[in-house]
Amino acid sequence: MTSYRIVGGKRLQGDVNISGSKNAVLGILAAAMMLDGPCKIENVPDINDVHAMLEICETIGAQITPCGDGVYEIDPTNINTYEATHPKVKNIRASYYLLGALLTRFKKATMFMPGGCNFGTRPIDLHLKGFRKMGAQGTRATDIRDGIIRIVANELNGAHIFLDVVSVGATINLMLAATKANGLTVIENAAKEPHIVDVANFLNAMGANIKGAGTDTIRIQGVPVLPGGYSYSVIPDQIEAGTYMIAAAVTRGDVTIHNLIPKHMEPLTVKMLEMGFDIEQGDDWIRVSIDEDTELEPTNFKTRPYPGFPTDLQPQATVLLCLAHGMSQMHENVWDNRFQYVPELQSMGASISVMERIALIHGPVQFSGARVTALDLRAGAAMVLAGLAAEGTTTITFANRIERGYEKIVEKLRGIGAEIEHIEEDEEHVVPVDDE
Repeated sequence: MTSYRIVGGKRLQGDVNISGSKNAVLGILAAAMMLDGPCKIENVPDINDVHAMLEICETIGAQITPCGDGVYEIDPTNINTYEATHPKVKNIRASYYLLGALLTRFKKATMFMPGGCNFGTRPIDLHLKGFRKMGAQGTRATDIRDGIIRIVANELNGAHIFLDVVSVGATINLMLAATKANGLTVIENAAKEPHIVDVANFLNAMGANIKGAGTDTIRIQGVPVLPGGYSYSVIPDQIEAGTYMIAAAVTRGDVTIHNLIPKHMEPLTVKMLEMGFDIEQGDDWIRVSIDEDTELEPTNFKTRPYPGFPTDLQPQATVLLCLAHGMSQMHENVWDNRFQYVPELQSMGASISVMERIALIHGPVQFSGARVTALDLRAGAAMVLAGLAAEGTTTITFANRIERGYEKIVEKLRGIGAEIEHIEEDEEHVVPVDDE
């Protein structure tokens, strides 16, 4: 079992570079499976979820050639099956994008129900309802049998689809399916996250005709062929960038985060300014610092779909609120069970009360080192942040869950002054929260 050991109390200083977006690259890799020719994808992060997705793509026949420095050549022309039933499909939520990709390529798709972090009910009914609108059959709940989804379409036709709930996954999946469908598809009440825009930009670079990504209405004019043949660079990871901004903050450090898009960070930046941090920014960097005698102000966060505050930064921001003077509130408006990590923080000294989807955080507290568990990817990142701010030594078990979404997190944190190391321990017990 991989664990992290952190000696807290070190003020972080220096520069850190952000890797490619986990959420964008997983959608882009699925989209690449629809191409009629090869492509090259750059700025691919070296993380466990990407490794799993690449392996799944290889098992259906894609040729994956690593070129070094986060660059991969992808040749999908020899894909020979519509069945994505590799065991790792169950490990990552984004594997469900292969439904749209395989349905587009073969007019049928079969795959295991996807996995991922377990912090709320995440059905795929919106995806299936949209596929049905486009002509697919076998997309009722009764057609998910024994944990396997089976979809068939004689042909895919453009359709007008209104999403009952804003859904990133459904938006991307239906966009993939519509890319080669006959005629025009309109997706209304679409999600607007940056990685949706990035997947659309990738497809357009490969020959698709998608307009409106990043707004609540996306129009896709189907094309018969996606020739590929081009290189595409994945956008920086908004959540990784936010995590390092908060790492600088909880250690009252002075860190400049490079290779990010400042516009994507505004929901966090605004709140950090409210709390008393100094924020400077340029075209692709943000510097976080604070005066030595500044007392952190409490504030309230509410998670929302983009351009609101991202739910994937909620656990990390909760750690930061523990250091403010007074009571802060964290409202979780996306997932119904994303405060599972709170007892772990309480074992380190946090004063947090949870009432349904609202956490009341009383601060400031001095975190104390403890043995805690990374219950899922982002909760694990929160444990790292609390460990950096704590007095004493913190051990974080099941740290492989953190490495699902953070490239070389130990090395990057060491580079700005953290005392953190990998350790291997005997697996004493299993905490069945994350599906990995």
